[in-house]
This record gives sequence, structure tokens and C-alpha cells, in this order.
Amino acid sequence: MVSLAFSTNAYTDYSLLEAVERIAGHGYAGVEILGDEPHAYFPSFDEQEIDRLATALADVDVAVANVNANTAMGYYDDAPPTPFFEPSVIRADDSARRWRIEYTKRAIDLAAATGAPAISLTSGQPVPGTEPAEAERLLHESLREILEYADEKGVDVGIEYEPDLLVGETDDVLELVEAVGHDRLGVNLDVGHAAVSGEDVHTAIRRAAGHITGVHLEDIVGGRGGTHYHRIPGEGDLDFRAIFDAFDDVGYDGYATLELYTYPDEPDRAARESFEALARYL
Repeated sequence: MVSLAFSTNAYTDYSLLEAVERIAGHGYAGVEILGDEPHAYFPSFDEQEIDRLATALADVDVAVANVNANTAMGYYDDAPPTPFFEPSVIRADDSARRWRIEYTKRAIDLAAATGAPAISLTSGQPVPGTEPAEAERLLHESLREILEYADEKGVDVGIEYEPDLLVGETDDVLELVEAVGHDRLGVNLDVGHAAVSGEDVHTAIRRAAGHITGVHLEDIVGGRGGTHYHRIPGEGDLDFRAIFDAFDDVGYDGYATLELYTYPDEPDRAARESFEALARYL
């Protein structure tokens, strides 16, 4: 049976420890850790911070579902207000790509330290001057090193596909998983990303069966082919009954994490209403 989790990336006006406590208070079994500012930005997230996090998790009896290493906004002094994925693992600039690989390893360290089964990572988007074929080569090269490290630590790496990125839909991520051929590589399946890509979400889940390391949940206005803006379940048009039936059909019994970073002013409402909307499907 799927367990519900909630991402701390909705609680960016709160400390990480406050976010964990609030999420647990809404009944969630798991919490996803934002591996970025203002929560766990790894260059400044030291052993003492990890110990405090472990204590907070134990105090409220909640598990870490995933370490979300999709963004690294803390890298920039003037990062834009919307999430983006630079520096990515497909940057042709060797120093920037090296920084991102090491950053991803620190996410793996945090997952191992907290008992999280996986981290999530995006491919990034090819920047001008980097042909898609070269970006794909760089992705494979980066993943080889990341996966070797992940295997040593006992942590899975889920690639989260997203429209307009190099790995942008289910076909892309499954081709990548097959081509790389490493047991630790899988899919962090975001149901909204599948929908806005024009896919049937329940079909995407069934196609990814056996490779799903984690799940992101949100609603999408317009459903299939709809607008990419994460909403509380019930505020959009996704069929969550069909989604949870698909999880059951493929035997997925991991965490499904609400990712509602779009509600920074109302994270408690987002957490509460999401749990109320989805608990019936568990």
C-alpha cells in the first residue's frame, strides 16, 4: 500500500525542523526533504544539522520519503523566484558539472544518514551551445559516477522528468534507465509532469512499473495536456482514483509525496486538505 508524504518545499517560510513537525502533525507517514535553501543546502548542512534533523524525525515518528535534489538555488546569489535546475549534470562547463555531481553525492549522504530510500534528480535542460546529443553523453557520464556512489550508500536515484528538460517525458526516462542499465537508477514519477506532457497518468505509472523510486503528487487544471502549476488535489482535474488504482496494480508500495511548493503562504492548508482528499485512496 502507498504511504503519503509531504515535501518541505512548501514550507520555505519555516525552518526544516519546523516543517518536519508541521507535516507530521497533519498525519503524513513521510516527509520529503528539500535539498536546497532554505532547508538542506548541502555546502552548509553539516553533521550537527543532520543530527538535529534525525532527532526531530524521531520525535514525531515520521520517515524521510525522499531527498529532493532537483534544484540548487543556493548556488546563486541572484537566483530567480521560480525553481530551475542549474547548474545541472549536463552542463558542458566542467567545473559547474563537477559541482553538481558532488552536490548530488551530498544528497545521497543525507538520504543514507536518514534512512531515505532514494533521492530525486532532474536531467536539466541543454543550454545554448550544448547539442542534445552532447547533453545526453554528459548525462550518462555524470550518472555513472553518481550511481557508483549511490550503490555504495544503498540509495536509489530517481530521475524526475519534466516538460522542456532533456528528459521530459516517460519515453525519455525509460529509455535512459534501460540505456544506463544500473539497478540503482529509476524514476521519480511526478503525476503532474506526466499529465502536462499529454500522457495518461495511470498509463505512465504502469509503463514505469518496477522502476519507480518515488512519486510526486499534485493536481493539474486541465488534466492531460493541462497547465503546469501544482495544485492541491481536488483543485484540478486529475483522476486520483485511477492513479492510486494504478499504483496498486503495479505493486508500488513506496511513498507518494505531495509536492506543493506553489503554496508557500498556505503550506498548512495545502498539507491538511491534500491529506483529507487522498486518505480515502489508501
